[in-house]
Amino acid sequence: MEAATPLRSPRVAVIGDVVVADALAVRDRCAVELVRERSEAGADPAEVLIDAIEIGARVLSRERAEVNADFVRTEFEKVSREVEGAFTEKARTVAELLGKRVDDVFAPENGQLAKELERLFGAESAVAVQHQLRAVMAEQSAQMRADLLKQFSSADAHNPLADFKAGTMAAMRLASEQQNTSLKALNEQIAGLKHEVVKLQSEREKQLEVAAEHARSTAKGRPYEEAVFDAVDTIARARGDDCDAVGDLSGSGGRKGDVVVGVDGCAGPSRARIVLEAKNAYVPKNKAVAELDAAMEQRDADYGVWVVPSEDLLPGRGAQLREVNGNKLFVVYDPEDRSTLGLEVAYSLARARTLTASDEGDGLDATALRTELERALAAMDDVRRIKSQLTAATGGIEAARKILDEMAERVRGHLHQIDALVVAGTGDDSPVQRTLV
Repeated sequence: MEAATPLRSPRVAVIGDVVVADALAVRDRCAVELVRERSEAGADPAEVLIDAIEIGARVLSRERAEVNADFVRTEFEKVSREVEGAFTEKARTVAELLGKRVDDVFAPENGQLAKELERLFGAESAVAVQHQLRAVMAEQSAQMRADLLKQFSSADAHNPLADFKAGTMAAMRLASEQQNTSLKALNEQIAGLKHEVVKLQSEREKQLEVAAEHARSTAKGRPYEEAVFDAVDTIARARGDDCDAVGDLSGSGGRKGDVVVGVDGCAGPSRARIVLEAKNAYVPKNKAVAELDAAMEQRDADYGVWVVPSEDLLPGRGAQLREVNGNKLFVVYDPEDRSTLGLEVAYSLARARTLTASDEGDGLDATALRTELERALAAMDDVRRIKSQLTAATGGIEAARKILDEMAERVRGHLHQIDALVVAGTGDDSPVQRTLV
């Protein structure tokens, strides 16, 4: 920028933040061209000139700062070299002194730190830190345990678990009471169930016995005693006698006896009573006699008849229709044989014996009655003999069957005579009906 040529003495003054120039002429070609171009473009010449002055002032200020920075840099480098030399020397001295002090403190064998560590942490040192810590920890642990035990064992508000402990104990007591109640009820239920089980077992055993009896029965699936009752009931009705199945009914002191016959029970009070015991198994003679005695006592009977389905089941393996003690008789009745002849003989014999022994039988012809009974028994022997022959023979079956039927008719004729003698002796003229099987 060229110097301004004053037309008159220019005057420049700084008033606050403003520079005021009076009578100042600027002859710089760049400045003149700039102002002219801007003026022609419509800009304010004063503002263009002010901008140029401001820009030039900033450039001058920046150049002055760079000059100062170069100076400062030169001086700093000079001082830095001096300081670096002095610091290097001082650092060497300090390093030597620091190395000596480090060796005195940190030497592995004779250093103060090693000695102090050995004193504080050595295993043989009485004042070692670990020993002190162990003692302190043991003391504090014991104290803490005592305080904790005291705190949690108390029931006051200092125990944070007092409410929880009390609630837990109450809940445990309640649970124990409920459990005891439940166990008591459960025991009662178990006792009831045991009773029911025993009852069911007893009923099951009875059912098994009945099933076994059914399995052993030869009367087309019915129990043997039912078959005996049906046969005896048919015979009793023909003579006007009453017949009852009492096997499931209790008598005076027991349930011995399966069928009870009341002689002439259909026309009024029974004149005598006959009890029949049906057995589908072998029983020794003494036991059979004892059971018949018990059945006669319990059923208030005057005569007892022991009935079995085959001769090999007769008590003592003896012959049938043989009386015992004058008031008991063993007889064979096989439902599959479809013949009640033996049972009819036993029934008639028992009926005659009871009527003869009663007070109403004083008019009976005992001799004639005994004769007819002996004839009937003899005829039964013939029947048994012929049955044996029919069983063993392979031919002549029809002839033997005819003879057998004739013998059966003879037996029934004798029985008819027995009944007639009984009627004549007792004065009972009621008709007697007979069912021939």
